[in-house]
Amino acid sequence: MKKRILALMLIMTVLCMSLAGCGSTAQTGTTEAETNAQSKSESGQTEDGVVRLTVWAEEEDWDTLNKMIASFEEEYAGEAEFEITLVQQSGAEVKDILLSDVYNGADVFSFADDNLNSLVAGGALAPVPNADEVRAANIEEATNAASINGTLYAYPMTADNGYFMYYDKRYFTEEDVQTLDGMLAVAEANEKKITMDWTSGWYLYAFFGNTGLDFGINDDGVTNHCNWNTTEGSVKGTDIAQAMLDIAASPGFENAGDDRLLSGAQDGSVIAGVSGVWNEVAIREAWGDNYGAVKLPTYTCAGEQIQMASFTGYKMMGVNYYSENKEWALKLADWLTNEENQTLRFTERSQGPSNINAAASDEVTKVPAIQAVIAQSEFGVLQRVGNSYWAAMTEFGEMMAAGNPSGMDLQEIMDSLVADITASSVQ
Repeated sequence: MKKRILALMLIMTVLCMSLAGCGSTAQTGTTEAETNAQSKSESGQTEDGVVRLTVWAEEEDWDTLNKMIASFEEEYAGEAEFEITLVQQSGAEVKDILLSDVYNGADVFSFADDNLNSLVAGGALAPVPNADEVRAANIEEATNAASINGTLYAYPMTADNGYFMYYDKRYFTEEDVQTLDGMLAVAEANEKKITMDWTSGWYLYAFFGNTGLDFGINDDGVTNHCNWNTTEGSVKGTDIAQAMLDIAASPGFENAGDDRLLSGAQDGSVIAGVSGVWNEVAIREAWGDNYGAVKLPTYTCAGEQIQMASFTGYKMMGVNYYSENKEWALKLADWLTNEENQTLRFTERSQGPSNINAAASDEVTKVPAIQAVIAQSEFGVLQRVGNSYWAAMTEFGEMMAAGNPSGMDLQEIMDSLVADITASSVQ
């Protein structure tokens, strides 16, 4: 008889491994691994014939995953008996938790594309065996994001992990949302706010990406190269800093994240904001038929209109290289990301498919947020940055949002920013 177990587990035992004085936790993990190993044959199959798999997922996805797992068990009912366990795990922590103890990690897990390099370098991912089939079924950008040196290491799952502009149609016309100047003028006139999170380097890249300036991660996979402090060319680093200060000075702008966007949309104080598809349901509930979404606008810099850029992102399913039932884990990951289940994920979780057929459905094309992130992707790049970028950008963004309160010379600010971004070591 097939069993499917739903488990809500706090991953405290693994987290404690990074803390001093938690030796007993590591011992507990080893004991569990030894106990599990005793019930398995040398081939990795359990002696009782049951295929046991653990899937890490965020709890809000469980209802949808239950349906996917049920259909997987039905599809392979004649081949094996399954015991598939869902374990609560934040997607943002998957990489660190898995690499801290890969042997006791989940068999199947979802993660964002920017974690791919670290997971592959750590030997944690099993390559996709049916790579040609998966590449043919998904958009090229998504499979490229899941690949390193031509090898596909994960199954693409969504193509919507980017950002764009939400807006309230009661205030803005289609022409207004083409430029940030136009949007701020509307917000000022109505004594409302437009939000964007300037504490996050993820969003702040919007001002640098399409300027012709250089930035990226070095071949060592750790440090960055950056010339955002250049004093040459049609757009200089100081031009971008001044443009941001001008935006921050507008009464219609507010440096704020998703919480403020959503609360403001509900109480009417915020009429537009930069965010992603994860807020689509809440925005739709707040603004109803007046909810709109569009690619990021242009902004004024060095006397010209520059299209705001973005980091594009994709989510995918990976399989632990050390899974005791790797063959079945690969089949499960493939199943959880196929056309049917990407469609189900869109229907129930409003997540944009990477599968070509699913993305082309009438239902998907009618969702403004998904169409906006697709339109913005033309002006975006994959997030591939070294760790020193993040803290440096947070400090810079907060200074710009505050209006450069110390009056520091803009060239000095940009020189300091680049020095921090390109630092060879990070705490």
